[in-house]
Amino acid sequence: MGYRDDLTAGRVAFAHLIRVWHGRNGWSHRVLPGLAEALDLGRVHNSQLSMLRNGKLASPGPEVFLALGRINQLLADQAAGGSLAPELRQRLVAHPELLAALEASALPVQAPDEPVLGPGELLEVFVGLRQPPAAFDLRIADAEAAALSAALADLLCAGRPWRLCREPVLAAYPVAKRQRRERFAEVMAGQRDYSAAELDAELPDLSLTLAALGGAGDNGLQSDQVLELLRRRARELEERGWAAAPQSDLGAAIRAQLGAVAVAGPHPGA
Repeated sequence: MGYRDDLTAGRVAFAHLIRVWHGRNGWSHRVLPGLAEALDLGRVHNSQLSMLRNGKLASPGPEVFLALGRINQLLADQAAGGSLAPELRQRLVAHPELLAALEASALPVQAPDEPVLGPGELLEVFVGLRQPPAAFDLRIADAEAAALSAALADLLCAGRPWRLCREPVLAAYPVAKRQRRERFAEVMAGQRDYSAAELDAELPDLSLTLAALGGAGDNGLQSDQVLELLRRRARELEERGWAAAPQSDLGAAIRAQLGAVAVAGPHPGA
């Protein structure tokens, strides 16, 4: 893979990192730029952050990584365990909306038992020299999209046939756009698979679907948790032989079912 591929992969990874960081904390797009300005940690504009989230900012300036990295380090140091340090509270006293956002959630970008990512490490992620922490990396490989689509259908229907689950699952799916609803129904029915890009875009709404069906617990699931759940389900299906069963097995399975009926004998009264 050449350096251009590294840069492209890094930009995509960084976009996922920024989206997951916001999603896990429930922040609006104004929080990080506001913190950078209020605490004099660097400079990142709302428009830059939006483009980073969508993987469309090819050459952000060093002040962007300085701001994001220093904010990340600050959160790890002064918001550990969900409790804001008095010093940080004092610095944000004139910015009640930012203080409220951090009081609600202030999780840094950090892998368990590993150092927090600072400006340099975030830059390395952006240029493809470092992988982001696994929990902040939602990239889906093209090769796994079909298995994840099958896992999604199996998960949302709890292993039952689609015709028995169609109405409640479609009612729980929060998207109103007709094209996406039709595509979702086709995936659930096994008529098509999501592409990697489509599935990536669907994760937030699939999280809401799980919550509406009562399958996500009281606090719901973040997109990274939904993806990990689908990957586990896909592995389980593969272990059960669903993923790679040859077509000839279908005939054998049908014959086995017919044989079981024959052994049971005719229905009483027939």
